[in-house]
Amino acid sequence: MQKIFIIILCLLPASLFAQGYRVSGTVIDAQTQQPMAGASVFCQNTTIGTLTNSNGEFSMTVPAGGYDIIVSFTGYETQSASVTAQSENLAQLRFVLKEKSKSMEEVSVVATTEVKNGWEKYGEFFREQFIGMTENSKLCTIENPSALRFFFSKKRNRLKVLASEDLIVTNKALGYKIRYTLDSFTYEYASGLTQFTGYPLFEPLVGSAEEVEKWKEKREEAYLGSMTHFMKGYYHKTLGQDGYKIELLDEKTKKFRALNDPYDTAFATLADDELELHPPTILRIIYLNETPEQDYLVKNKLALTNTVQISQLTFRDAILVERNGYCYDQKDILSIGYWAWEKIADLMPYDYEVAGGRL
Repeated sequence: MQKIFIIILCLLPASLFAQGYRVSGTVIDAQTQQPMAGASVFCQNTTIGTLTNSNGEFSMTVPAGGYDIIVSFTGYETQSASVTAQSENLAQLRFVLKEKSKSMEEVSVVATTEVKNGWEKYGEFFREQFIGMTENSKLCTIENPSALRFFFSKKRNRLKVLASEDLIVTNKALGYKIRYTLDSFTYEYASGLTQFTGYPLFEPLVGSAEEVEKWKEKREEAYLGSMTHFMKGYYHKTLGQDGYKIELLDEKTKKFRALNDPYDTAFATLADDELELHPPTILRIIYLNETPEQDYLVKNKLALTNTVQISQLTFRDAILVERNGYCYDQKDILSIGYWAWEKIADLMPYDYEVAGGRL
């Protein structure tokens, strides 16, 4: 049976700094109402981040487009806010952080059983489902595996993984250190379904001239053909020249047919600098410019002669896509196929730009 991987995380967009905008605000403690110094504030899935000053204040300049602003502090619940250049009060964002309650964790422990020596038993499996099994994954390391706690529910036949702190992943294939705030991770053994959510922040690694050149090459390879690349191409109407072909599931015949006009108002609406996607059924996206990895074909029992990468998108509801490819609400879009095969090891930050000005 082909395993299904779903990542409820918008792996989107590369951005343009030419028309950037500034976001600023304060972070305070919900109980004391005092400013919180040293809180981490960052645009998720980018290299853009900062810390609050002694007055709990922060300020960042971000590229044009949309972002999820994430605010975190050890021992407190993570907060987030979606912003675009058109958002109100960009200079006066206010985040109120609450201390983490142990109640949810206690419920998890009661509902499941924490596995002793969980990393020893499930570590490699978790790594495959979270980091991935691509060529790039072989050069990725989770630096703090002791932060992970594993729970297995016999009744639900489900593995759940929690993290006591941000996971630190060093990706020597693409030249990034990723700080990943893991929100949740579950694996359903009955269906083979993996689902995880979280907030990554990227930090470029320092390397030799040879390493930097190699990272440049591998980053472009990871970006082209990604969901980020696709969404940005959809917005800018460059899907064809970018190498994409789209098909729509016919609910009557249960077969896919070519979607000749992806901007038909039945599927998409572009207005006020936002692209609204609302396909009535599943989209199949075929990327023609790169062949799938052999391991993907073998593990999914597909013909080794396949020369294109195929992914599927299911929409729970309509989503909005900004000019930089950012989309929301991120939980309303699910992916399976090749995009789900490419997990954290192949994830690129939103603010990545392809050399030569290509999307």
